[in-house]
Amino acid sequence: MSKKIEVAERESRPVWDSLEEFLRVRVQELVQQLLEAEVSEYLGRVKSERREPGERGYRNGYGKPRRLTLANGTIEVRRPRIRDLEARFESQILPLFLRQTKGITALLPELYLHGLALGDFDQAMRGLLGPGAPLSASTMLRVKQAWQAEYETWKRRDLSDLELVYCWADGLYVKAGLEDGKAALLVVVGALANGQKVLLAVESGQRESIPSWSRVLRDLTARGLRAPRLLVADRHLGIWGAQREFWPETKEQRCWNHKIMNVLDQVPRKHQPSVRGRLREMMYAETRAEATRKRDECIAVFRKLCPQAMETLQRDWDRMVAYYDFPKEHWHHLRTTNIIESPFAAVRLRTDAGKRFKRVDNATALIWKILRLAERRFRTLRAPHLLPTVAAGIEYVDGIRKVSERMAA
Repeated sequence: MSKKIEVAERESRPVWDSLEEFLRVRVQELVQQLLEAEVSEYLGRVKSERREPGERGYRNGYGKPRRLTLANGTIEVRRPRIRDLEARFESQILPLFLRQTKGITALLPELYLHGLALGDFDQAMRGLLGPGAPLSASTMLRVKQAWQAEYETWKRRDLSDLELVYCWADGLYVKAGLEDGKAALLVVVGALANGQKVLLAVESGQRESIPSWSRVLRDLTARGLRAPRLLVADRHLGIWGAQREFWPETKEQRCWNHKIMNVLDQVPRKHQPSVRGRLREMMYAETRAEATRKRDECIAVFRKLCPQAMETLQRDWDRMVAYYDFPKEHWHHLRTTNIIESPFAAVRLRTDAGKRFKRVDNATALIWKILRLAERRFRTLRAPHLLPTVAAGIEYVDGIRKVSERMAA
């Protein structure tokens, strides 16, 4: 039976190969026809039709054959040329420097993101898109140079039109090539009043350094970004010192995931499951008072067994429960820095696979591009209709909107 299947597969391959070639040729013919039709529409007459007196522009043959890479392969077309025009004719179907469609352009960073090395691009792209594909390792180098230029432009964009409500900050260590072994990428993500999450900053620096984070916040402020109502980050980040200088009115929320890890690191292994369970009960308590009560119960039980862990638990407690001053519907987003940690996973996938960065600016631009790709998949915050109330400074107590005396009357 297996031999029959093998014979059938061998016989069908020429059919499929010829079908792919047939489709490629038909697409090539269609694109060429579209180019011809575009010129006819631009000139107001079809090919070989005589010009009316006073009309400008006439066909003058074709340019050199151009290879265009599509998702289903590489085709070859020729751009019609037009003479005697006041302004140069630019095709909207096939722009002058276009060599690949947007889908293929987007495919390059996606493949690089998932670990495809520069030296593998030529073979991989030609295997996917045919032997005529104008793609190679040098193509990827040019793409990376374009990313660098895009990144520099992105860093200078105006931010004054953004109504920032919440902000998350974290630092990502990149083993694969930042020159200083202690250097990291400092990343800031914000939530706007419409519920959209946006990438605000990606800069190299020291994760625990106040001057490094001050440089980031100073730049954001200089470009018009207003202070958020709440900043969420790890306790050990230098951003807290910077925040008190540039965003003094912003409330502080420490990340619960980092707190749990820091506490458990000081708990004997056999007690870790019990302590972890208690910590999660605190984290998901319905009120600030309940969270504090559960904290005190945990300390009473484990103070003698792991005193350092209980000291760590008590430290910065007010900043661990700041999210109770905001809508309950948003607590899911405000307890941790998961909003940043999730795209960081994609970054680590690429950098762990690559380990080829030699310069800080190359690493920063690439990781910025990866984060920008991840930004497209950011989900809006839950209950976005409540964000304008937070932006307006309306008070919440244990996640419930506080009723003013005037409203009560």
